[in-house]
Amino acid sequence: MELLEKSFSEDRCILDLEASTLDDALGKILHELARRGTISPEQRDPLLSLLLQREHTAATAIGQAVAVPHAYSEILTEPLVVFARLRQPINAGALDGVGVSYIFLLVGPDQAARRHIDTLAAIARFMSDSEARYELRHAKDAEGLTEAFQHFQSRIAPAAPAPEVDVHKGLRWTGRFAGGLIDDFRHRLPYYVSDFRDGVHGKSIASIMFLFFACLAPTVTFGGIMGVTTGGHIGAVETILAASFGGVLYALFSGQPLIIIGTTGPLLVFITTLYTLCLQLKIPFLPTYACVSLWAGGLTILLAVTDASALMRYFTRFTDEIFAALISVIYIYEALSSLARESQDINDVANPSHALLTLLLALGTLYLAMNLQAFRRSRFLLPWMRELLGDFGPTIALVAMSAVAFWLSNVELAKLDIPNEFAPSLHGGRSWFVNPMDAPQWVWFASAIPGLLGAVLIYLDQNITARLVNSPDHQLRKGPAYHWDLGVIGILTGVFSLFGLPWLVAATVRSLNHIRSLADVEEVVTRSGERRDRIIHVRETRLTGLLIHLGIGGSLIALALLKMVPMAVLYGIFLFMGLVSMKGNQFLERLTLLPMESSLYPQAHYMRRVPKRVVHLYTILQLICLAVLWVIKSSAIAIVFPLFITLLVPIRLVADRFFKKEHLAALDAAETPNESSSSLPG
Repeated sequence: MELLEKSFSEDRCILDLEASTLDDALGKILHELARRGTISPEQRDPLLSLLLQREHTAATAIGQAVAVPHAYSEILTEPLVVFARLRQPINAGALDGVGVSYIFLLVGPDQAARRHIDTLAAIARFMSDSEARYELRHAKDAEGLTEAFQHFQSRIAPAAPAPEVDVHKGLRWTGRFAGGLIDDFRHRLPYYVSDFRDGVHGKSIASIMFLFFACLAPTVTFGGIMGVTTGGHIGAVETILAASFGGVLYALFSGQPLIIIGTTGPLLVFITTLYTLCLQLKIPFLPTYACVSLWAGGLTILLAVTDASALMRYFTRFTDEIFAALISVIYIYEALSSLARESQDINDVANPSHALLTLLLALGTLYLAMNLQAFRRSRFLLPWMRELLGDFGPTIALVAMSAVAFWLSNVELAKLDIPNEFAPSLHGGRSWFVNPMDAPQWVWFASAIPGLLGAVLIYLDQNITARLVNSPDHQLRKGPAYHWDLGVIGILTGVFSLFGLPWLVAATVRSLNHIRSLADVEEVVTRSGERRDRIIHVRETRLTGLLIHLGIGGSLIALALLKMVPMAVLYGIFLFMGLVSMKGNQFLERLTLLPMESSLYPQAHYMRRVPKRVVHLYTILQLICLAVLWVIKSSAIAIVFPLFITLLVPIRLVADRFFKKEHLAALDAAETPNESSSSLPG
């Protein structure tokens, strides 16, 4: 480790070296060392000859973008280790096919062979750490390199005794009134300034541009659907207004700002069912909705101050995966069903072009967004260009396909359905303020029952999404704030109901896409040869959420411009978000094993620890739970949908009786084990 640390000193490190081949890089490294006086000019050519001879005998690229050229010579009396970071990766014949970006050059006398071997082992260990590679890539000078090495040493230090990883971080019951809420506030407050400062980056711009449309589309879509299902009482204007004000307030005052809040499918079902109930009972909807919302908001705040979020520790990966799959499937289903409705016009012999163009624009948007996002792993163009295309991929796809639609303007297409003026959606008009006292007196108290169900739905929707956002796989550093965020949502629910605005809660798909848009990723090659992305760092910031929702509010000013965006393009974005949010969901990955030939199963950690039959039984159990939730969501008893989500917990507990503990430990692990694999910098 001593020689490795010395390679990051001022006289032994070379940053952003320009080289076209490894031979060229070695020549330039030795030339620079001679110029600095680290070696003498007479030593340069003999050392270069030895290194090139060794390199031509066998490639020294060891994978993970690292090459370790080395040679023994009595020209030097002491071993020398030099670090060089290349401006652009070069092909050096690594077994994993990844271009070399980091070079550790080792030279020294024969008697230093043992120290060289130890140093080689230290380099391999150091560069296998994803966080270390991230810090090396972004270090600006020798001091930054040294800090990266010191951070690595502190992570691997055996610190007596090593504390057990707390998989329930932020979900401990304090035993004090508002104890969890106060602890969340104290924990997140020191990060408040950095939450804005860390957002000043190119990735934030890409995230804002993508998430603006990715959040506006479901906001308008759910608002349009809600306008139909509530008789125009709550429509697109209300959902846009709620998303804008609520999103801005949440970005400023929440504990975990990476969460994106909005109206979700389950909330839409709940509000629609409440409206139907009001019609049946012949009572005014908006005052009744306000009463229910005040109960729901008050009970949600009560859950926050009593540390009720601590109960989420009993919600394991089993529940999280089913809920995340449900939300992803809702996105994909809504996009496909909308495309299906549009494609019904294909039978119209007079004008089949409308349906065909709608389908092509949606699939084109999906294709472009997926491929541009994956372009960062391409070998074409320069690294910064690949990164730029990867970050802005969804935005480029949306703009490009909208331009195609504008070019083919002779074909009539459905556009983004936004109202022409800023006013309540209800025909005939209404006051913005909704007085809950206008409801019959018995409703004031009877609304406590649906209010309780609503509070349970908000509690589950918010906390399950928060658990998914704070997953250890996302490598977040600033910590969660479950209790505080639940309290913020409770306040918004109560206040917004007085203006006839819809409820807001953590939106799973939008939140997961928010994280991915702010993440630095690397491609890993598993033991089975499968390639997948792994997040190594996320820019945790409030700035993106704040500007996204300010933009949504600003859309009320630029209504005419937004009306030019075809719905077909937004369907493609819906499909993209649904598919991307499925990545990393082991339940959905295990579903693909059911029709697969067993000899071709990927060697995932659970496949090596659990018999295949048990894996399939566990997957089928989750599939049955997902199917039941879907049926309940779509049925006349949708208002009790939250209770069925809650039932997933006892189902998981009962599973302990039918599955062995060691099998469940592998299938229901809180964190995906970090097993040996080749890593490809993203």
